[in-house]
Amino acid sequence: MFVWRGEALPGVSVAFTNSVAGNLALHVGDNAQDVGQRRVALESAVGIVPRRFQFMNQVHGTDVAVLDSPPVQAPTADALVSTVLPLAVMVADCIPVILVGEVQGGPAVLAAAHAGRPGLAAGVIPKTVSSMREAGAEHISAWLGPSICGRCYEVPAAMQAEVAHTVPGTASETSWGTPALDLPEGARRQLLAHNVDVRYSGPCTLETPGLFSYRRDRQTGRFAGLVWAHG
Repeated sequence: MFVWRGEALPGVSVAFTNSVAGNLALHVGDNAQDVGQRRVALESAVGIVPRRFQFMNQVHGTDVAVLDSPPVQAPTADALVSTVLPLAVMVADCIPVILVGEVQGGPAVLAAAHAGRPGLAAGVIPKTVSSMREAGAEHISAWLGPSICGRCYEVPAAMQAEVAHTVPGTASETSWGTPALDLPEGARRQLLAHNVDVRYSGPCTLETPGLFSYRRDRQTGRFAGLVWAHG
């Protein structure tokens, strides 16, 4: 069910699902009841029931929703920040960025961000880090989940130049010699520039059969990056 799972801090866990957990998205033509059952099964597997993972309606933007309680509807945003809610981000080639901020004498600040090409270039990661610090986060660590790698993410040369100008380190070349973007490297550099430690970077979605990949199969599901406090 997980490609990676571990403890971020005492009492806080991070995980990334694989295709065994099934499609967790409601926007890809899957049966909504089946998706709901998979989400409940996931919540049971990590032991947060009766709490629920908070998902969001992702739009490749930079809006950050800071949540103190479960909203009536999933917020339209590309990052979530909370000290109380289990959080989730869905992807199938974009980077699921999970962040955990330590707070002396208080609950950890948790965040989940969706960093595809447009959001990464527009600054969704720095904006999320800033929101975490405003919420009291001191030392922040990040986990970059599985995403398409710089050897596989082929793009037009003009797009490569445009993104690389905004996000240093992203210019790359595919394994077959064409222009590409290395989004994980760009994300890593952004995080380090904002004094965030990167503790994990996942495998390539396109190269890993057990992960959903939009580039490999346009009609595909979404796996999730997750972060939750125990108890």
